Amino acid sequence: MSSVGRYFRHLFTSARRLGATRVRTGAVRARRSILPALQMTAAGILAYITSERLLGHETPLFAAVAALIAMGFTKEPQLRKVVEVAVGCTLGVLLADMLIHGLGQGVHTAVIAVFLAVMLARFLDPGPLLAMQMGLQALLVVMVPVPTEAALGPFTRSLDAVVGGGVALLITLITPKDPRGEPLRELRTVTEAITSSLRDIASALRSSDSRQAWHALIRARGLQTQIDESTKALTSAKELTFFSPAHRRHRHYVRRLDRVADKLDLAVRSLRVTARRTVSAIDHASLSDSGTQSLAGLMQDLADASVQLSRAVAESGPGFNRAMNAGREALGSVATELHPDRLGIDDLEGEALVLLIRTMVVDLLEATGADHDEAETYLPEL
Repeated sequence: MSSVGRYFRHLFTSARRLGATRVRTGAVRARRSILPALQMTAAGILAYITSERLLGHETPLFAAVAALIAMGFTKEPQLRKVVEVAVGCTLGVLLADMLIHGLGQGVHTAVIAVFLAVMLARFLDPGPLLAMQMGLQALLVVMVPVPTEAALGPFTRSLDAVVGGGVALLITLITPKDPRGEPLRELRTVTEAITSSLRDIASALRSSDSRQAWHALIRARGLQTQIDESTKALTSAKELTFFSPAHRRHRHYVRRLDRVADKLDLAVRSLRVTARRTVSAIDHASLSDSGTQSLAGLMQDLADASVQLSRAVAESGPGFNRAMNAGREALGSVATELHPDRLGIDDLEGEALVLLIRTMVVDLLEATGADHDEAETYLPEL
């Protein structure tokens, strides 16, 4: 086969693989989008029907538009975001209606309305999509003629926007979804990364390889994004369990997850400092052989104990409590060994490393539900 033939064959094979990959990822993405798509569909159609049949408005386009914009397209609609965007859409339509009432319809009114709507959208949300949607909505308000039989004149569309935002809020509150799902996924990612970093530190000490400790440090630094995401997910879950009667039974559990997330954040901060200090200790060979191996074994035990946290945040109900209790016992057993003399450490840098680990273990114990004083009772006196 000629080189040209091989080239086209390779091109065809690559295109086929790319197409197959796009089809697979697209199918997965579409399957995961079924619920948000149903929510948006229900919000838009219900808002339109409510304004048309209940309020008697003719072609209430802006009720459906406001509902769709307020819902957005997210896997877990956030109550506060829905309220903010719904209010923003209503204010945007009201602003455009007032400009029409004062200045009349025309290009000059459209320029002012679109500019102010975009600025309002940027105030509400950093993303570009809302600015585009609200700018388009303001443009439509100004350019589409007001129905002659509208009861409130140009302000009929403002009332439609209120209906659309209210329907979006109602759909968000009553949609049958578990508010614990997203926080659990984010927290499980954090706990698994903590376990992996602790194992890397143990391996680095065992083999005197500071590169593995660097890997643990890099992983711990990258955890801040997951922690921030878990905080956002928990904020949304707390709002939903507070306002929605359907999910109020989960309030206590979500509050416990919030405490876990807060303590894991502190533990990750201590983990970063511990990993950095481990790199220094290995590079400067400041630990004795016996002290190094003792610390390696302790970090391995700590990693094994932290697995219970991953199991706990993957469950709810009695399983959560059992895993947290098991984690507290395992972490407490590790904490009792955190004394330089018991680990065969007699140098300053090794003692500093033990102190950092003690702080991290206290944070992890508090993540299991222990209060600060109880967590400190596991530590031997220095």
